Amino acid sequence: MKKQDILENQAKIVFLGIGSNLGLRKRNIEKAKFFLAEHNVDFLSVSSYYETLSWPDPRKPKFLNIILKLKCYYSPQELLKICKSIETQLGRKKAKKNAPRKCDLDIIDFDKLVTKKNAKINLPHKMMHKRNFVLLPLFEIQKNWIHPDKQIDIKSLISLLPDRDIRSIKQI
Repeated sequence: MKKQDILENQAKIVFLGIGSNLGLRKRNIEKAKFFLAEHNVDFLSVSSYYETLSWPDPRKPKFLNIILKLKCYYSPQELLKICKSIETQLGRKKAKKNAPRKCDLDIIDFDKLVTKKNAKINLPHKMMHKRNFVLLPLFEIQKNWIHPDKQIDIKSLISLLPDRDIRSIKQI
């Protein structure tokens, strides 16, 4: 067996975000977790629920979000395909960018992998360092996390958030 094959079969540590702002938000997130578990991912940590205003239009329904720390044996592309399948199973429809949705699954950090700008999948998630609903639950479950590309620790990233973003998030 080649060294590459051995590396591909090693467990990957992944941080995944799940959000919902339509329907029974908590139930949607719990169903997404159930479907992930059916795909043989191991949950290492699960954050509390966090409620935030919808962005960019705060008049739309509020979001409920969590961050999961997972162990899996998938490639980033395979995991992304699973996430998209789960979103579809839970009733997510094609809609305009940032439209309300029953479920949104985002790969935040895939085993510290950094992909090129023109890759089919952006890793780490390209906007995660600016989002309170990612940083605060991520800090809850991984206090020493460092952004794989920017090499900035999570406490520093949180301190760079606007005050309104810190005040507007609620742990549930």
